[in-house]
Amino acid sequence: MAKINRKENQIFFDFNNMMSDYIGAEEGIREKDISAVSATVKGAFTSVIEQGSEGWQGWMDLPFGQAEIVEDIIATAKKVRKEFKTFVVLGIGGSALGPIAVFQALCHLHYNELPPKMRKGPKFYVEDNVDPERMAALLDIIDVKTTMFNVITKSGATSETMSQYLVITDILKKALGADYASHVIATTDHVKGNLIKLAQKEGFKTFYIPSGVGGRFSELCPVGLLPAAVLGIDIKLMLAGAGDMVKKGKQSSLYKNMPLMAATLQYIAMKKGKNISVMMPYADSLKYIADWYCQLWGESLGKAVDKNGNAVYAGQTPVKALGVTDQHSQIQLYTEGPFDKVITFIAVDKFRTEVMIPEGLKDFPDVNFLCGNTMGTLLNTERKATEYALQKKKRLNRTIIVPEVNAYTLGQLLMLFMMETAFVGAMLNIDTFNQPGVEEGKNATYAMFGRKGYEAKKAELDSAKAKTDRYIIK
Repeated sequence: MAKINRKENQIFFDFNNMMSDYIGAEEGIREKDISAVSATVKGAFTSVIEQGSEGWQGWMDLPFGQAEIVEDIIATAKKVRKEFKTFVVLGIGGSALGPIAVFQALCHLHYNELPPKMRKGPKFYVEDNVDPERMAALLDIIDVKTTMFNVITKSGATSETMSQYLVITDILKKALGADYASHVIATTDHVKGNLIKLAQKEGFKTFYIPSGVGGRFSELCPVGLLPAAVLGIDIKLMLAGAGDMVKKGKQSSLYKNMPLMAATLQYIAMKKGKNISVMMPYADSLKYIADWYCQLWGESLGKAVDKNGNAVYAGQTPVKALGVTDQHSQIQLYTEGPFDKVITFIAVDKFRTEVMIPEGLKDFPDVNFLCGNTMGTLLNTERKATEYALQKKKRLNRTIIVPEVNAYTLGQLLMLFMMETAFVGAMLNIDTFNQPGVEEGKNATYAMFGRKGYEAKKAELDSAKAKTDRYIIK
């Protein structure tokens, strides 16, 4: 693990612009509003922290209990970097969004276009859809003989991932014969499901997803750690950052507990009718953190019933945005549209590289004022200006400040959002870790394909009201 000054690399949570002192009493949150939900907050804190890594909260223990697994991952990654020119992840949902987000955050923004000596690792692709044109396009640019495929599915029954598996292994077998298995790494459940059976039968190198870790909470287990290690990312440092955030999330004082305070404010905002959560990083490196967050937040909190079976239709719709790009597309709505949003900015204090805006255009003062500044300064100034514009319009917003984007701060950020999600779910008294709405779509798909065991669902689909041509315009 690389050395890093942890004190100088702590992320900060600025929620001034959530409070009535700054955006007014009508829309803002008062300290007495926080006090009013103290029993709910305390109950949620106790529920999440006392449950610890039990049940579906195994992700909370990932920063502390994987020493042997991490060493195996690092050794395997070293071998992959030495022997293969391309590394492809086959997965969907949490099995894809996490690896994509970490790749974008910690690797060169044009990593795959770099020459091999600068990359120092294989080209990297994540195939998270079953669009046939996409698969064909991938096969046009890779050589399967020099590619390692990482198939990620806990159940081994995920239709999208297993269809990709069938396509790729068929090509590999034709190209390599019996040696094809050395080009596949399986990441799956230890004992259950189809993929573990295939891995044992075919002799694939295998990593295991802990039983208490669901897909959207899986980035800090082999699901995300193996791709990161193949890319040369310091996964020990990433886990260290996540571990330090877990410790913050166990602080009993609300005003010292970053994930719990973030959750409390979102919970109060939801009760005030703020049913949209906008995630807006001001850094291209963190662009896909917003995508990862959208699954985590939406799938975890969007529930029809609470734990007592009462209809609640809970949740907050996540929306992804990118600063400053979306200042020119979405901010108009956020500043002057409905009062139904909480905007979360992610700010980067120090960029890993800087570009100076050179002197020029002295005859054009409306441009020349930029000269002599850095692009990073411009980016952060625009963020602060947007914060002010939202504050002035009495719109709830908050800012997470990242000193610098590195493995340690990214680990903190990932764990912050996971713990915040768990706390909010507990406050709402819902099952944060199931996804019945997703399962309904999966089951309907199985039935349409005539999968055995889904005959009743097929009959249900067949009896559904047929569409009318009246409502179809040709």
